Amino acid sequence: MKLDKEILEEKIREYRTFKSCSESTLMGLCESAEADITQKEMVKLACGFAGGMGGTFDEGTCGAVTGALMANGILNDDPGKIKSNAKEIFNAFKEEYGTVRCDIISKNGEDKSPCVDCCVFIANKVADLLDE
Repeated sequence: MKLDKEILEEKIREYRTFKSCSESTLMGLCESAEADITQKEMVKLACGFAGGMGGTFDEGTCGAVTGALMANGILNDDPGKIKSNAKEIFNAFKEEYGTVRCDIISKNGEDKSPCVDCCVFIANKVADLLDE
C-alpha cells in the first residue's frame, strides 16, 4: 500500500491543531490509506493515549507512537507483520528522539512544539513500512 506522504503530512498537521498526537497520527494514517474505520471510532481508540496516557505525561509513551502502532494494526492483516512493524516503529522513533516518553519530549506537556514533527516523522515511517 502506497500512501501519499504530502497528503499524510497535511492531514496530520491540520488535525494536530485541535487533536492530540495519538488521534492526529492515527487519523492521518487511516484516512490517507482509506481504512474502513470512522473518525468517531478512531477518536475513541486514540483519545486515552493523549498526553502520554490519559494526559499524565509522566513516563507515558508519546501519542505519536501509540497512534502509529494503532494504525499499523488497522492497516495490516498479518499479525506477524504487525508485530515486526511495531518493533521497527518503536525503535525508529526512539533512535530519532532519544526516547518514546511524552514527558521528556514535551517537558511534561509544557512545550508541545516538537509534537507535530513527531507525528509526521513516525507516520512517514509507517507509510514506508506499508509500502514494503
